[in-house]
Amino acid sequence: MWIFLNNAYLSIVRHRERPDHLLVRARNHGDIEATFPDAIVKITPHADYLFRAVIHEPLVAAVIKHAILNIDYDNFKNSIIDHRYHNACMETWVVMNDYQREGTYQRDRKHHAKKKN
Repeated sequence: MWIFLNNAYLSIVRHRERPDHLLVRARNHGDIEATFPDAIVKITPHADYLFRAVIHEPLVAAVIKHAILNIDYDNFKNSIIDHRYHNACMETWVVMNDYQREGTYQRDRKHHAKKKN
């Protein structure tokens, strides 16, 4: 699961050996700590994500729930303070916007147009 918070980007997957824990990964130094201050973060230079922490699943769920319940903005992109992260999120937004335009919506429009003819 990819999670874009306004101060951190995280990738969260099931831990392979500890089923009651999740592996929280980040590409940017400090993102895990910003979200999970007590996490023990390891640097993994040969892995796809440079920063990783093993965190008990209920804690991850509680922290993410808290983040959702405390959203105080009406525009996610404008809530991002870090300029470099903002640019990365904007690029992601553009890619996903293109994905939307070229995906299901277009197929549905073509399908409905055929039905009308």
